[in-house]
Amino acid sequence: MKNNVIFFLGLFTALLISWAGIVLGSNAQLGKLAPYYDDNDSTSYPQWLPGVAAQGQLVYRDLGCASCHTQQVRRPGFGSDQARGWGERQSVARDYIYQPAPQLGSYRIGPDLTNLGDRKPSAPDVDDLLHLLYVGAPGMPSYRFLFHTRQLGVGAQASDHALSLKGALSPPAGTEVVPSRRALELASYLVTLKTTYDYPEAVPLAAAPKEGEK
Repeated sequence: MKNNVIFFLGLFTALLISWAGIVLGSNAQLGKLAPYYDDNDSTSYPQWLPGVAAQGQLVYRDLGCASCHTQQVRRPGFGSDQARGWGERQSVARDYIYQPAPQLGSYRIGPDLTNLGDRKPSAPDVDDLLHLLYVGAPGMPSYRFLFHTRQLGVGAQASDHALSLKGALSPPAGTEVVPSRRALELASYLVTLKTTYDYPEAVPLAAAPKEGEK
């Protein structure tokens, strides 16, 4: 019995030390990380998400988008993220200081979304993303439950952000497909995903020369 007590006490101590090292150690290192102030343009980076985009991040989390998409660009030598056009620099801790629940993700069934709002050669706008959410794509389901069909009055102008659908997806005559508030918030969040500012720590260290190289 005495040995069991000692065993469980040692196990608890090991878990406590591990927890303290990971949680408290990480918080001590990154918890007080401040935004970077650029004297040249008198602006701090990163910037807070606009209100509608902040709500959209909650929708993104609720839908489980992080199960298929990441929001972290790997540094050169650890993948081809930059070659794919997913970002021009690696992601750093400072990118996430204003996000209460960073959606880093772990699987890439779909592309990384870190820099979607500045994707080259052309970034999608809100209407592009709304159309994608409704129609879906290979490997990505349709989110039609975020939209609804409503009657359009005779001679009335189409609503803002009403989808332009063709073929079998076209709504019945006299109706239009419009996004819900949640769909607009999600699309607004996605177009704000930009990590274009180069923080000092975002510049990767030069690889050490191999033995025999100059």
